[in-house]
Amino acid sequence: MSAAPLQVAVTDGVACVRVTGPANVTLGVDFKAVVANACEQGGRVLLLDLTECVNMDSTFLGILLGMTGRLDRIELLNASERIRDLLDSLGVLELLHLGDGPNPFDDQLTAAERTDADKRELAKASLEAHRLLMEVNPANVPKFRDVTKFLAEEVEGGA
Repeated sequence: MSAAPLQVAVTDGVACVRVTGPANVTLGVDFKAVVANACEQGGRVLLLDLTECVNMDSTFLGILLGMTGRLDRIELLNASERIRDLLDSLGVLELLHLGDGPNPFDDQLTAAERTDADKRELAKASLEAHRLLMEVNPANVPKFRDVTKFLAEEVEGGA
């Protein structure tokens, strides 16, 4: 049996989330809910274990950056070169901490619940994520202008 795409542990003010497989828009909505729940349990630091994460899309990254206001620190553990390149190309590398090594919460992780977001919820999450990426780094505006316009139309049309 393969590992759940999201696993979580909250202990001593740290929320640890492991992503297995691609960190994408579909997983992003669940990830946001998992971290919100972890914050309610007292997690003030997010340790995002990317050891088994093959790729990250811009929506997931935007959702992750949206959490910087509610957390004291976000650390990405064992991010691949591909993910590091994404962070660098979108100009957000300095907003996150990068670390390498074993996950100290490995034996405490349990499968996170899934929300099964619908198409409109996914579009809304993607729109918010891309708007944040443009706000954080104005150089991202040309990259995501058309995407945000399309997503805004999809969200408004589905209301």
